[in-house]
Amino acid sequence: MKIAITGATGQLGHIVVEQLKKRVSAESIVALARNTEKAKSLGVEVREFDYSKPEILNGALQGIDRLLLISGSELGKRAEQHANVINAAKEAGVKWIVYTSLLHLETSSLNLAEEHKSTEQALKESGIDYTLLRNGWYSENYTASVPGAIGGGAFLGSADQGKIASAPRADYAEAAAIVIADETNKGKTYELAGDQSYTLTDLAAEISKQTGKTIPYNNIPEKEYANILKNIGLPEGLAMGLASWDVSASKDDLFDDGKQLSELLGRPTTSIAESVKIVLS
Repeated sequence: MKIAITGATGQLGHIVVEQLKKRVSAESIVALARNTEKAKSLGVEVREFDYSKPEILNGALQGIDRLLLISGSELGKRAEQHANVINAAKEAGVKWIVYTSLLHLETSSLNLAEEHKSTEQALKESGIDYTLLRNGWYSENYTASVPGAIGGGAFLGSADQGKIASAPRADYAEAAAIVIADETNKGKTYELAGDQSYTLTDLAAEISKQTGKTIPYNNIPEKEYANILKNIGLPEGLAMGLASWDVSASKDDLFDDGKQLSELLGRPTTSIAESVKIVLS
């Protein structure tokens, strides 16, 4: 049996590989990556893999039984790139694809949803067995702003009092390894999120508690928040995206209380308080 992980050197993928090595032999794992030199440090077989180069995908997937398709990072190109991978997997005889999708995809107002919907539809039409890991928000998406909030004296956002049930990448990566290592997970859809929810007001209060400083949460209009993000150096597309995702968070699109992630892990998910502590350390 061969299990391949796409994006194996990425922020999520490299953790999946390490977690999978605890569950199956390293010889059965294949790291698929654009930068094969970087992937060598993972200690498993490495093959070149680029979502945007369909001509190399079929060869890279030869002999692969199970594939973890980690959604790409190039917004606007992902539907086509993921379709390239799924088509190549079908041609190569891959038996099972596990895909990292988006929490509550059918009802989400996040502008990320459409590309995930296209990918899920492509999986349904492929005839390949598949499993959907509908991942919620990564805690790092917010804790990355902690140093700036401390420096600026306030945590800024447009999420109002929306509830966010996030977990760190490490939790989602461990769950992905658990799922793909056990074929009884075929055909399932998991809505994955953190056990505990919080608002950005709660997050600001936690930062204040751990630093001993008063860090309030300032809720500001979407366009104003996007402009602030652009002014501190973020690309315009990313700045607009972050602001719009906060607006979706205000609608509770990042909330789930089903605790399917902790059930897969067999332990509670990592709290936002712990994630803040890690950043501050």
